[in-house]
Amino acid sequence: MMIDQCYNSIMKYYSLNDYLKTTYGEKIYKIAINGGFTCPNRDGTLGTGGCIFCSGQGSGEFAEDSALSVTEQIERGKKRVAEKIKDGRYIAYFQAFTNTYAPIKRLRELFTEAINHPDVAILSVATRPDCLPDEVVSLLMELNRIKPVWVELGLQTIHEKTAEYIRRGYPLPVFDDAVKRLKAAGLDVIVHVILCLPGESEADMQETVKYVIGSGVDGIKLQLLQVLKGTDLAADYLAGKFTLPTPDEYCDLILKCLRLIPDHVVVHRLTGDGDKKLLIAPKWCGDKKRVLNTLRQKIEEA
Repeated sequence: MMIDQCYNSIMKYYSLNDYLKTTYGEKIYKIAINGGFTCPNRDGTLGTGGCIFCSGQGSGEFAEDSALSVTEQIERGKKRVAEKIKDGRYIAYFQAFTNTYAPIKRLRELFTEAINHPDVAILSVATRPDCLPDEVVSLLMELNRIKPVWVELGLQTIHEKTAEYIRRGYPLPVFDDAVKRLKAAGLDVIVHVILCLPGESEADMQETVKYVIGSGVDGIKLQLLQVLKGTDLAADYLAGKFTLPTPDEYCDLILKCLRLIPDHVVVHRLTGDGDKKLLIAPKWCGDKKRVLNTLRQKIEEA
């Protein structure tokens, strides 16, 4: 879920919607694509259980069927949003699992098919910082000459104790190196941060946001931690090992984070709406209207 821009003269942020309208003159919808990838945290290279919060679909619950071609997935995605947009342009978003974790030939086939679709304006690739060998960065740089390419990195936190708990599988310098190489290649970099991870204080979370901004990225996604069925995180939550914020507490946290983000950095997300069939907690985050209204009220009062 993306939060619409709503601010007064004190509280401002550069939303994804504003960026797209300013840059492309129109709203552009994302189509989630499943490239049939896996992850080094699942195939035994680093581990087999994945990150502690990751669903069985690798965060790709809203993506299309990986058995379909990229073109077929795009066409199905267009039909999904047909009531909202017609004859528009789209972001081809490779979302599920780790989308650079495959032979370079396979990546070239998938990404080229997506970026050459006439209705695709942007190629967005979600991946891990430790799955970006030089040949992959070179491919993304090559595709970026055709249409803009975004690389979305799952960092979640800068704190190593938390990273170990969530089984992220790589140290912070790997992230730093990936950002440096991607920016040197002229690519837009967007970083995923999960707020309210177990054991982290508000100060810890703000340190992560400040670090991400200081790394020179182009965009940031702030994601509320969600407890999903079938994850190891769910077992810890149900055992009472941690709690999650109320809507007011989360909105207050978002305001503090927004104050750390400069105007030129695009805020791609302020929370998230996972698959309601899998959502254990917090239940309130599934009520999109309530979250939006609470955030707008908080921003107006800031």
